Amino acid sequence: MPNSDHISRQFDAELEAIRANVLQMGGLVEGQIKSAVSSLLSGDVALMTRVIDDDHRVNAMEIKIDEACSQVIARRQPAAGDLRLVMAVVKTITDLERIGDEAEKIARMAKLLSQKNTIHVPRYHEIKHAAELALDMLRKSLDAFARLDVAMAAQVVRQDDQVDEEFRAIMRYLITFMMEDPRTISNSLEILFVAKAIERIGDHAKNMAEYVIYMVKGRDVRHITVDEIDREIQQ
Repeated sequence: MPNSDHISRQFDAELEAIRANVLQMGGLVEGQIKSAVSSLLSGDVALMTRVIDDDHRVNAMEIKIDEACSQVIARRQPAAGDLRLVMAVVKTITDLERIGDEAEKIARMAKLLSQKNTIHVPRYHEIKHAAELALDMLRKSLDAFARLDVAMAAQVVRQDDQVDEEFRAIMRYLITFMMEDPRTISNSLEILFVAKAIERIGDHAKNMAEYVIYMVKGRDVRHITVDEIDREIQQ
Protein backbone atom coordinates (compact mmCIF):
# COMPACT_ATOMS: atom_id res chain seq x y z
CA MET A 1 0.00 0.00 0.00
CA PRO A 2 1.58 3.37 -0.97
CA ASN A 3 2.50 5.64 1.89
CA SER A 4 -0.17 8.38 2.28
CA ASP A 5 2.45 11.03 3.08
CA HIS A 6 4.28 10.15 -0.11
CA ILE A 7 1.06 10.42 -2.15
CA SER A 8 0.28 13.75 -0.51
CA ARG A 9 3.75 15.10 -1.37
CA GLN A 10 3.35 13.93 -4.98
CA PHE A 11 -0.03 15.62 -5.21
CA ASP A 12 1.36 18.86 -3.79
CA ALA A 13 4.21 18.71 -6.30
CA GLU A 14 1.75 18.23 -9.17
CA LEU A 15 -0.34 21.21 -8.07
CA GLU A 16 2.77 23.35 -7.68
CA ALA A 17 3.92 22.40 -11.18
CA ILE A 18 0.53 23.44 -12.55
CA ARG A 19 0.73 26.78 -10.72
CA ALA A 20 4.24 27.37 -12.06
CA ASN A 21 3.09 26.64 -15.62
CA VAL A 22 0.22 29.11 -15.28
CA LEU A 23 2.67 31.82 -14.24
CA GLN A 24 4.96 30.89 -17.12
CA MET A 25 2.04 31.17 -19.54
CA GLY A 26 1.15 34.51 -17.96
CA GLY A 27 4.68 35.77 -18.55
CA LEU A 28 4.52 34.68 -22.18
CA VAL A 29 1.19 36.47 -22.71
CA GLU A 30 2.47 39.61 -20.99
CA GLY A 31 5.42 39.63 -23.38
CA GLN A 32 3.06 39.25 -26.34
CA ILE A 33 1.05 42.32 -25.28
CA LYS A 34 4.20 44.41 -24.75
CA SER A 35 5.57 43.41 -28.15
CA ALA A 36 2.25 44.02 -29.93
CA VAL A 37 1.86 47.52 -28.50
CA SER A 38 5.54 48.30 -29.06
CA SER A 39 5.26 47.22 -32.70
CA LEU A 40 2.23 49.50 -33.15
CA LEU A 41 4.05 52.50 -31.69
CA SER A 42 7.32 51.89 -33.54
CA GLY A 43 6.00 50.53 -36.84
CA ASP A 44 8.28 47.49 -36.46
CA VAL A 45 6.77 45.05 -38.98
CA ALA A 46 9.14 42.22 -38.02
CA LEU A 47 7.96 42.46 -34.40
CA MET A 48 4.31 42.48 -35.53
CA THR A 49 4.93 39.31 -37.52
CA ARG A 50 6.66 37.65 -34.57
CA VAL A 51 3.71 38.35 -32.26
CA ILE A 52 1.30 36.88 -34.82
CA ASP A 53 3.48 33.82 -35.44
CA ASP A 54 4.09 33.16 -31.73
CA ASP A 55 0.41 32.90 -30.82
CA HIS A 56 0.66 29.12 -31.24
CA ARG A 57 3.00 29.00 -28.20
CA VAL A 58 0.27 30.43 -25.98
CA ASN A 59 -2.26 27.96 -27.39
CA ALA A 60 0.12 25.05 -26.79
CA MET A 61 0.61 26.06 -23.15
CA GLU A 62 -3.14 26.22 -22.61
CA ILE A 63 -3.52 22.66 -23.93
CA LYS A 64 -0.60 21.41 -21.82
CA ILE A 65 -1.94 22.90 -18.56
CA ASP A 66 -5.52 21.82 -19.31
CA GLU A 67 -4.34 18.23 -19.81
CA ALA A 68 -2.40 18.35 -16.53
CA CYS A 69 -5.53 19.56 -14.71
CA SER A 70 -7.62 16.77 -16.27
CA GLN A 71 -5.08 14.18 -15.13
CA VAL A 72 -5.07 15.57 -11.58
CA ILE A 73 -8.87 15.43 -11.40
CA ALA A 74 -8.95 11.86 -12.78
CA ARG A 75 -6.15 10.45 -10.63
CA ARG A 76 -6.35 12.49 -7.41
CA GLN A 77 -10.05 13.38 -7.21
CA PRO A 78 -9.25 16.64 -5.38
CA ALA A 79 -11.72 18.16 -2.94
CA ALA A 80 -12.34 21.53 -1.26
CA GLY A 81 -9.47 24.01 -1.73
CA ASP A 82 -7.49 21.76 -4.07
CA LEU A 83 -10.50 21.33 -6.36
CA ARG A 84 -11.09 25.09 -6.37
CA LEU A 85 -7.45 25.60 -7.35
CA VAL A 86 -7.73 23.23 -10.31
CA MET A 87 -11.03 24.76 -11.44
CA ALA A 88 -9.59 28.29 -11.12
CA VAL A 89 -6.55 27.26 -13.16
CA VAL A 90 -8.71 25.88 -15.98
CA LYS A 91 -10.63 29.16 -16.14
CA THR A 92 -7.49 31.29 -15.80
CA ILE A 93 -5.69 29.65 -18.73
CA THR A 94 -8.76 30.20 -20.90
CA ASP A 95 -8.57 33.93 -20.14
CA LEU A 96 -4.81 33.95 -20.72
CA GLU A 97 -5.28 32.29 -24.11
CA ARG A 98 -7.86 34.93 -25.03
CA ILE A 99 -5.49 37.69 -23.93
CA GLY A 100 -2.95 36.14 -26.29
CA ASP A 101 -5.55 36.33 -29.06
CA GLU A 102 -6.08 40.04 -28.32
CA ALA A 103 -2.32 40.64 -28.51
CA GLU A 104 -2.29 38.92 -31.90
CA LYS A 105 -5.22 41.12 -32.98
CA ILE A 106 -3.30 44.28 -31.98
CA ALA A 107 -0.31 43.10 -34.03
CA ARG A 108 -2.55 42.42 -37.05
CA MET A 109 -4.13 45.88 -36.81
CA ALA A 110 -0.65 47.40 -36.44
CA LYS A 111 0.40 45.61 -39.61
CA LEU A 112 -2.59 46.98 -41.53
CA LEU A 113 -1.87 50.50 -40.31
CA SER A 114 1.82 50.22 -41.24
CA GLN A 115 0.90 49.30 -44.82
CA LYS A 116 -1.16 52.44 -45.35
CA ASN A 117 -0.01 55.85 -46.47
CA THR A 118 -3.29 57.51 -45.62
CA ILE A 119 -3.82 60.40 -43.25
CA HIS A 120 -2.48 59.80 -39.75
CA VAL A 121 -4.82 59.57 -36.77
CA PRO A 122 -2.83 60.80 -33.74
CA ARG A 123 -4.14 58.66 -30.88
CA TYR A 124 -1.22 56.38 -30.00
CA HIS A 125 -0.37 58.17 -26.74
CA GLU A 126 -3.77 57.23 -25.31
CA ILE A 127 -3.44 53.70 -26.69
CA LYS A 128 -0.10 53.35 -24.90
CA HIS A 129 -1.59 54.61 -21.63
CA ALA A 130 -4.57 52.24 -21.84
CA ALA A 131 -2.21 49.33 -22.61
CA GLU A 132 -0.06 50.17 -19.58
CA LEU A 133 -3.16 50.09 -17.36
CA ALA A 134 -4.29 46.73 -18.79
CA LEU A 135 -0.78 45.29 -18.41
CA ASP A 136 -0.68 46.44 -14.80
CA MET A 137 -3.97 44.61 -14.20
CA LEU A 138 -2.56 41.44 -15.77
CA ARG A 139 0.63 41.58 -13.69
CA LYS A 140 -1.33 42.11 -10.49
CA SER A 141 -3.71 39.27 -11.33
CA LEU A 142 -0.78 36.91 -11.85
CA ASP A 143 0.87 38.15 -8.65
CA ALA A 144 -2.40 37.67 -6.75
CA PHE A 145 -2.60 34.13 -8.17
CA ALA A 146 0.98 33.37 -7.11
CA ARG A 147 0.52 34.76 -3.59
CA LEU A 148 -3.19 33.93 -3.14
CA ASP A 149 -3.58 37.63 -2.36
CA VAL A 150 -7.29 38.52 -2.33
CA ALA A 151 -6.65 42.19 -1.50
CA MET A 152 -4.57 42.60 -4.66
CA ALA A 153 -7.20 40.67 -6.64
CA ALA A 154 -9.87 43.11 -5.43
CA GLN A 155 -7.64 46.01 -6.50
CA VAL A 156 -7.53 44.58 -10.04
CA VAL A 157 -11.33 44.38 -10.14
CA ARG A 158 -11.52 48.07 -9.18
CA GLN A 159 -8.95 49.02 -11.85
CA ASP A 160 -11.12 47.65 -14.64
CA ASP A 161 -13.22 50.83 -14.59
CA GLN A 162 -10.12 52.87 -15.49
CA VAL A 163 -9.43 50.79 -18.59
CA ASP A 164 -13.08 50.99 -19.62
CA GLU A 165 -13.02 54.79 -19.28
CA GLU A 166 -9.82 55.01 -21.36
CA PHE A 167 -11.52 52.99 -24.09
CA ARG A 168 -14.59 55.24 -24.04
CA ALA A 169 -12.41 58.36 -24.24
CA ILE A 170 -10.49 57.00 -27.24
CA MET A 171 -13.74 55.97 -28.93
CA ARG A 172 -15.29 59.43 -28.43
CA TYR A 173 -12.23 61.09 -29.92
CA LEU A 174 -12.10 58.77 -32.92
CA ILE A 175 -15.80 59.23 -33.67
CA THR A 176 -15.30 63.00 -33.66
CA PHE A 177 -12.23 62.64 -35.87
CA MET A 178 -14.11 60.48 -38.41
CA MET A 179 -17.01 62.92 -38.53
CA GLU A 180 -14.69 65.86 -39.15
CA ASP A 181 -12.59 64.13 -41.82
CA PRO A 182 -14.03 61.04 -43.56
CA ARG A 183 -10.56 60.26 -44.94
CA THR A 184 -9.60 59.08 -41.44
CA ILE A 185 -12.41 56.49 -41.16
CA SER A 186 -10.39 53.43 -42.18
CA ASN A 187 -7.43 54.20 -39.89
CA SER A 188 -9.69 55.29 -37.05
CA LEU A 189 -11.61 52.02 -37.14
CA GLU A 190 -8.40 50.00 -36.97
CA ILE A 191 -7.18 52.05 -34.00
CA LEU A 192 -10.59 51.53 -32.41
CA PHE A 193 -10.14 47.75 -32.83
CA VAL A 194 -6.79 48.06 -31.03
CA ALA A 195 -8.40 50.05 -28.20
CA LYS A 196 -11.17 47.45 -27.91
CA ALA A 197 -8.58 44.65 -27.74
CA ILE A 198 -6.86 46.45 -24.86
CA GLU A 199 -10.21 46.91 -23.09
CA ARG A 200 -10.84 43.16 -23.48
CA ILE A 201 -7.40 42.40 -22.01
CA GLY A 202 -8.49 44.36 -18.93
CA ASP A 203 -11.72 42.33 -18.78
CA HIS A 204 -9.82 39.04 -18.89
CA ALA A 205 -7.37 40.23 -16.21
CA LYS A 206 -10.36 41.14 -14.05
CA ASN A 207 -11.80 37.65 -14.57
CA MET A 208 -8.49 36.14 -13.43
CA ALA A 209 -8.53 38.26 -10.28
CA GLU A 210 -12.05 37.09 -9.50
CA TYR A 211 -10.91 33.46 -9.81
CA VAL A 212 -8.25 34.13 -7.15
CA ILE A 213 -10.95 35.32 -4.75
CA TYR A 214 -12.98 32.20 -5.56
CA MET A 215 -9.93 30.01 -4.99
CA VAL A 216 -9.17 31.51 -1.57
CA LYS A 217 -12.65 32.34 -0.28
CA GLY A 218 -14.77 29.73 -2.06
CA ARG A 219 -17.18 32.43 -3.26
CA ASP A 220 -17.99 33.20 -6.88
CA VAL A 221 -17.73 37.01 -7.09
CA ARG A 222 -18.15 37.44 -10.84
CA HIS A 223 -21.57 39.06 -10.65
CA ILE A 224 -21.38 41.18 -7.51
CA THR A 225 -20.29 44.78 -6.98
CA VAL A 226 -16.78 45.90 -6.03
CA ASP A 227 -18.06 46.99 -2.61
CA GLU A 228 -19.52 43.52 -2.04
CA ILE A 229 -16.18 41.99 -3.05
CA ASP A 230 -14.41 44.19 -0.50
CA ARG A 231 -16.78 43.00 2.21
CA GLU A 232 -16.30 39.38 1.11
CA ILE A 233 -12.50 39.44 1.37
CA GLN A 234 -12.62 41.08 4.81
CA GLN A 235 -14.60 38.17 6.26
